[in-house]
Amino acid sequence: MEFTNRITRTASAALFEEAKRYFPGGVNSPVRAFKSVSGPPLFIREGSGCRMMDEDGNTFLDFCCSWGPLIHGHNNDRIREFVVETLSKGTSFGTPNRMGNQLGQLILENHSYIEKIRFVSSGTEAVMSAIRLARGVTGKNKVIKFDGCYHGHVDSLLVKAGSGLATFGTSTSAGVPDSFARETLVLPLNDEEALEQTLVEHAHDIACIIVEPVPANNGLLLQNQRFLESLRLKADKHNVLLIFDEVISGFRVSFEGAAGYYGIQPDIMTFGKIIGGGFPVGAYAASAEIMSHVAPEGPVYQAGTLSANPVAMAGGYAALEQCLADGFYEIMANKTKNFVAGIQAHCDKHGYEVSIPHIGSIFWVAFSRKQIRAASEIDVASMDKFKVLHHELLQRGVYLGPSGYEVGFVSAAHNTADLEEASAHICASLDVVFGG
Repeated sequence: MEFTNRITRTASAALFEEAKRYFPGGVNSPVRAFKSVSGPPLFIREGSGCRMMDEDGNTFLDFCCSWGPLIHGHNNDRIREFVVETLSKGTSFGTPNRMGNQLGQLILENHSYIEKIRFVSSGTEAVMSAIRLARGVTGKNKVIKFDGCYHGHVDSLLVKAGSGLATFGTSTSAGVPDSFARETLVLPLNDEEALEQTLVEHAHDIACIIVEPVPANNGLLLQNQRFLESLRLKADKHNVLLIFDEVISGFRVSFEGAAGYYGIQPDIMTFGKIIGGGFPVGAYAASAEIMSHVAPEGPVYQAGTLSANPVAMAGGYAALEQCLADGFYEIMANKTKNFVAGIQAHCDKHGYEVSIPHIGSIFWVAFSRKQIRAASEIDVASMDKFKVLHHELLQRGVYLGPSGYEVGFVSAAHNTADLEEASAHICASLDVVFGG
């Protein structure tokens, strides 16, 4: 369809054309190219609170929040001040530093599901390291993952399901050898029978089961508690490790993430996003016994020059310290629930095929009335509706991530008035989508 632009993207368009001379596709991460939505990508100049401004001077209420890390909004005073204070002492030393200790202590003293932690520089690196650790601990090779869960661009996990109930993965990216993909078995989410069958046949060579307990990279595929509990029970039964990939859900649905939210103890957890406070940080964590296998204490090698960088540690400390305020997560969940309820009421009134699943401060606009628990249940054609929604919202000053498969985030910086304003714009945009 032909889109009518009521905001100008002249500066962003020019910068995008320039960027194409420097970077593949003009971007440094694929989804930023706006291939799934309309127009050139926005080049953002600055952000404050729950709003950000692009290079054309357009201001947007932001519900992408840098894909989740900005739980306190843009340019948070406490994070900025603590980072600047730390930065004044130097940027990197390649040595142990006090800030790493402080952030490690803050996390471990307030997270009862882990005993030791290792900082890295991204969520992908955290998952890569966790998989290696699981293999090192068990002496086994294969990994079970679930269709619709994304675990970063790790070679053996950048796979999709083949045909059949329980299948060896096939690569979703050029450059991933088939031999790597075959180390991964891909199962449907929410299917205990497929899981049990696979474990019975392959447990002798399965090191771990990895799952997003809150799958939030391919829609928000909220799972039954029973299914998540079955992962723990079956992992124990068949002597494999259970990894919770909490790069998104960690410190977002609760301080103890989905493990605490659902009351399930994984063997290894991976983190990212919020623990950097806006800086690139990841981590993996487990019991002291499992983590004793990591070098230099044990034989599983993993290293990183910028791991526990003091500036990034300062950003994470200032962010997580604020998350520990009394009632923080209850407040976040309640305002997200009320925000979503207003939009859902509008959709119900007009009979729009829309539902908005949410958990904590995460939400997703799904163009379906049924509860979607698996990626295969998402109607690909519904992405055409999201394209219209995204365009209309930009015209009204509301920013969602540029893909209908991505979730949205509410931050502590969004107040009642901000959310009411956004709700009105979303409802008006949905009227356009459905011709109302």
